Amino acid sequence: MNIDNIHSIYFLGIGGIGMSALARYFLWQGKSVAGYDRTETPLTRQLEAEGAKIHYLEDPNMIPANVGIVVYTPAVPANNIEFTFLRNRQVPVFKRAEILGFISASIPTIAVAGTHGKTTVTSIIAHIFKTAGLEFSAFMGGISANYNTNFLGSKNPDWIIVEADEYDRSFLHLKPRIAIITSMDPDHLDIYGSFEKLHESFRLFAERVSYGGNLILHSSLEELGNGHANRFNYALNAQADFSASEIKFSGGKYHCMMNFKKERFDFVFSLPGRHNLENALVAAAASLLAGISRDIIKQALSTYRGVKRRFEIHLNRPDLVYVDDYAHHPNEIKACISAAREFFPGKKLTGIFQPHLYSRTRDFANEFAEALDHLDRIILMPIYPARELPIEGVDSALIFQKLNCKDKLFVEDQDIIRFVEDNEFEVLITMGAGNIDQFVEPIKERLEL
Repeated sequence: MNIDNIHSIYFLGIGGIGMSALARYFLWQGKSVAGYDRTETPLTRQLEAEGAKIHYLEDPNMIPANVGIVVYTPAVPANNIEFTFLRNRQVPVFKRAEILGFISASIPTIAVAGTHGKTTVTSIIAHIFKTAGLEFSAFMGGISANYNTNFLGSKNPDWIIVEADEYDRSFLHLKPRIAIITSMDPDHLDIYGSFEKLHESFRLFAERVSYGGNLILHSSLEELGNGHANRFNYALNAQADFSASEIKFSGGKYHCMMNFKKERFDFVFSLPGRHNLENALVAAAASLLAGISRDIIKQALSTYRGVKRRFEIHLNRPDLVYVDDYAHHPNEIKACISAAREFFPGKKLTGIFQPHLYSRTRDFANEFAEALDHLDRIILMPIYPARELPIEGVDSALIFQKLNCKDKLFVEDQDIIRFVEDNEFEVLITMGAGNIDQFVEPIKERLEL
């Protein structure tokens, strides 16, 4: 399909972070963009300010008459009234990932996959390319703090940089010149059914690298690249094609050496967490393979400011720190807490966690409890269901009862702000992928009083 010939695009679930990047692409192209989402958010308001027409009730009468294609997210249920109406109208309907496949089909693409880290890596690569002054378009799964957007565009891009989502096997629509796989932990088992099927999907993604292209894998995932001609691995402090060494942490920044073949160069990176230092390493690796000089890469890494909701520090006073993070998988929670321990040594850590999905809570209740027990005080919220219907016997109590931490509390959504008002904190961390982000500004306001 030739996307250039489509002039009116309708989005079902336009407010999603990936969907909104695609909507911004079409707005930037001068297309007519409209859409539905069930909730108005700061992101949907920004899209409306940029020219999108958005409504928040399921109403087929609000759908423009001249829609050329419909883009939908799997988060929209199949029984959505508008979805049913559009299918009956026989308008071409595509998943977001299919559209990304069409856009990137004839342009060299860097695709970043992994159950963790892909948003940060994608945004670092985009920042490196921007610093280098290259022509590219980037689709990110988070809001870049450097550019306050999840989309960066060029009229005639030489590269496409895209976050490759494993959910619903979406990344198999891409055929990248450079593919990255950062991690492969059990997740989305509601879709895959088993870790073996998830593994198979990642293996198929690795095989989709175009002829002569490069595959970059975390050193723990080398089996995914068996037989690939141009395979590289990376890791901190390890024997790998791309590695970091002489890592020092001072003044709130990492100082280290990057090693690749016979090349060595120092760089500085200020995003908290060793996992993010590893993300910087693989972003630098991809950029080197794309032909960007190490001096540009060093400059970009030193000026990278992160992604909103990825260990985003909202308050940083001697007496009080407030951090918000998207962590919604046990390993992400561990990484977040570890970063907080390193950056704020000796401080008491309080975490407010909102579980995301009934199925994920059921599948990883033990692992969630183990991860959260690294906190000094744990506040657990009700499950955010997102696309799911309730599962009998599954609620936050599954995690709560397994916590060993004695300082723990269950708090309903409507009581979170009052809890913040009534308590004192040294370091407060909010974590989750649901609507907990809507509490961030109110929490910050209360803490600043």
